[in-house]
Amino acid sequence: MAFKQLVFSGVQPTGNLHLGNYLGAIKRFVELQDRYDCIYCVVDLHAITVWQEPTELPKTIREVAAAFIACGIDPKRHIVFNQSQVAEHAELAWVFNCVARLGWLNRMTQFKEKAGKDRENASVGLYAYPTLMAADILVYRATHVPVGEDQKQHLELSRDVAQKFNNDFGDSIRMHGFGDAFFPLPEPLITGEATRVMSLRDGTKKMSKSDASDQSRINLTDDADAIAQKVKRAKTDPEPLPSEEKGLAARPEADNLVGIFAALAGTTRAGVLKDFGNAQFSTFKAALTELAVEKLSPIAAEMRRLQADPAAIDAILADGSARARTIAGETMKAVKDIVGFVRA
Repeated sequence: MAFKQLVFSGVQPTGNLHLGNYLGAIKRFVELQDRYDCIYCVVDLHAITVWQEPTELPKTIREVAAAFIACGIDPKRHIVFNQSQVAEHAELAWVFNCVARLGWLNRMTQFKEKAGKDRENASVGLYAYPTLMAADILVYRATHVPVGEDQKQHLELSRDVAQKFNNDFGDSIRMHGFGDAFFPLPEPLITGEATRVMSLRDGTKKMSKSDASDQSRINLTDDADAIAQKVKRAKTDPEPLPSEEKGLAARPEADNLVGIFAALAGTTRAGVLKDFGNAQFSTFKAALTELAVEKLSPIAAEMRRLQADPAAIDAILADGSARARTIAGETMKAVKDIVGFVRA
């Protein structure tokens, strides 16, 4: 059957949103609004797979919601909500826990990275994270998911879960009038420059809110002076910028800064090097600072304005959650019929 095109994605509320979150995710969310119906979620159920301080979690949930809106997502045209207000996410995740295979989850590299050496002490939630992610997407029967490179494996598992559900319950799906497949196989949307933004202190490591050094990242709430200082101190190498993109291959820090410039300017690495090839980093960094301040300062100012009125943010999340529940509720009714549950 043909599925209505719909985009779903989410961001964890774990504090300190940074340039990587913006270029790798939120900027893309904004761009997709004109081409698709979109559902954007603050994935607070995912956040608690590792400990979150209960007094801080409401603030970080609102921070992500504020960032969505400050960056240009329209919560009236599309749906912005937080995951924990829509119980169907967790309900469908349990069904998917019974569809997914242990072998699939054992192959998930992100669990191994996050759990580290002490895997026996990691939460079951962290291990089962991918089935909840599958439920997040498929409870809306979303067809497209903007993801970073590090989430591609989880999206592939979502496709595996959808396919296995469709196969396992094929006769019941057809009996209930849904054709040959109830769930779509969601497609990744990975486009543009800087899909994976790296640390300003080490071009081989991803920019992360958990990095001990605040100099490793540009936070979305940083002011112009902080942005200028961080760009100035960003690690580089002694050579001028190359004139062609292939010259970035063995230079991770140069490649990262050029990619950031390209993404902020809406151009390509090749386009940046056409303008700055053979330039010294001091010249390039001055231009990058000016561009970053121009693009990010309005976002920081709007985030501060929005966060000063938490009741207004809560109202947006409540409205989005109500609209999300309408869609998710219909999906779960159908899933219960397909699986064979008795419902009132």
